[in-house]
Amino acid sequence: MRYHFVDCRWELGKPGRGHELYLQGHIPGASFVDVERDLSAPPGPAGRHPLPSEELFAAAAARAGIGDGVFVVAYGTMGGAERLWWLLRHFGHDDCAVLDLDGWLGPLRAGDEDIQPAEFTARPRSDDTIEAGELQERLRELVLLDARVPERYRGDVEPIDPVAGHIPGARNAPWNEALPAIPPGEVVAYCGSGVTATVLVHRLALAGREAKLYPGSWSEWSGRGLPAERL
Repeated sequence: MRYHFVDCRWELGKPGRGHELYLQGHIPGASFVDVERDLSAPPGPAGRHPLPSEELFAAAAARAGIGDGVFVVAYGTMGGAERLWWLLRHFGHDDCAVLDLDGWLGPLRAGDEDIQPAEFTARPRSDDTIEAGELQERLRELVLLDARVPERYRGDVEPIDPVAGHIPGARNAPWNEALPAIPPGEVVAYCGSGVTATVLVHRLALAGREAKLYPGSWSEWSGRGLPAERL
């Protein structure tokens, strides 16, 4: 098995910024995937960053040099690396880890890389997500975690979505802070649009806890006019 680095840096509201950072300097040999183009379907009723189709993701992974016998080491910003980690597991490729780029002690290389395409076979799972309807029915029995920053969770501000607040009963577990103590039970994570929530899923997995992702997250929930709470 060979190791392959994948750069997943991105910035919300700044399309193309991730690739700019990649060209300025990346881990030598790394390929680049775009969170909004490669790791998401186009925005719509299902939210700002719906899950990509099996075909779209398989093509993006293949272009990035990901296939059988490849152990992926993903690094990025704002949940980009964890989004790739989650999608790889979702589509049946468990050989993946997340690297904090700040911990990289080696050199960086500017410009593009000549990436040899691979053959990626998608084998989608059906047990790692939850949809809005089921979530609404099961709110009382789930441990629901909101990965957004506290001011958005409370509803003090809402710079992106049509409604401020959070899904009723959700606990705040900001993606950019230490993971709080999580009570026992079936865990579901969401955020604004399903990207930074994968940071929580990844951290929980490292701690030995499984968690489902609500892919549509607040962008879908609020867009559908479903119940909201504010603190």
